[in-house]
Amino acid sequence: MIHDSKTSTLRRLRRLSHLLDNAIPIPGTPWRIGLDPLLGLLPGAGDFLGTAFSAYIVLEAARIGMPRSLLGQMVINILLDTVIGSVPIVGDIADATWKANAKNIALLETYWDSPQPQKQTDWFFLVWLLVGLALAVIVIAAISLLFIKGLLAIING
Repeated sequence: MIHDSKTSTLRRLRRLSHLLDNAIPIPGTPWRIGLDPLLGLLPGAGDFLGTAFSAYIVLEAARIGMPRSLLGQMVINILLDTVIGSVPIVGDIADATWKANAKNIALLETYWDSPQPQKQTDWFFLVWLLVGLALAVIVIAAISLLFIKGLLAIING
């Protein structure tokens, strides 16, 4: 029964990752994008929303029992995605190619396929990771908003 629950969780996380990174085919090309780079077009708030969805994948991976090292890699993927995506326009294009959620699902599947004993989730470590991620996103969003405010001040003279 526990295995069925984990399989169901993995299936749900795959669908979320696909929605965020690969749901929309670009006509005439082999490339796909997801909602994550589109959310990134919303200054500040879009990056926060994308990161929140990505953090959910990390939270669920921790509940499955992924080790600290892999959870850390997942958070680094999200941070890079957020930092890259915060650069106006160019960052959104790069965000569409980085696909942190697909990378994180690949890490989760690699862990899933390797026979390892079930470990208890280290909730303190997970909270530390997610709080650090949230603070980084808040700082990045604040910088983005200050940048936009500066641009508007220059335009309005």
